[in-house]
Amino acid sequence: MSVDGGANSVIDLEVGSAPLGPGVAGLAGPPSRSAADRFARKVLRLREPTGDQDVHNIFSSSIALSATRCLLSYIVLPGLALVWGVLGLGTLPLVGPAIGVPVGVLALVFDVKAIRRFFQADHRWRWAAAALYLTVMVMVAALVLRDIFRLA
Repeated sequence: MSVDGGANSVIDLEVGSAPLGPGVAGLAGPPSRSAADRFARKVLRLREPTGDQDVHNIFSSSIALSATRCLLSYIVLPGLALVWGVLGLGTLPLVGPAIGVPVGVLALVFDVKAIRRFFQADHRWRWAAAALYLTVMVMVAALVLRDIFRLA
């Protein structure tokens, strides 16, 4: 870099100088990750995003999955339960477990997908989110097992 010391100072950047920040062309390769991050990404079978479009797709699918889960949990299933009760079918002993098993399995799938999204995006809270999701997954798995034993 050279600087002209006169009243009208001019700064020239040398060719090949260090990048000025993230997203600057010339950065090569994946970001450096800890051994734990590399292991988690391997277990979750994640690949490196190839650009901004991949990151956009990750979050677009995240919104779609969340919307689907919320519609199912808060609109469709309560509506079905209401109709079921009005029809007088609410006393059948296997109805709850028959609905609980697929919903629980679907919830577990969504939880795994959410963990994958956090790690794919290299979110700074990925480990805390993974711990929370794993805790929820243990509880949901226990409920699914209970429903399976009720059906057997």
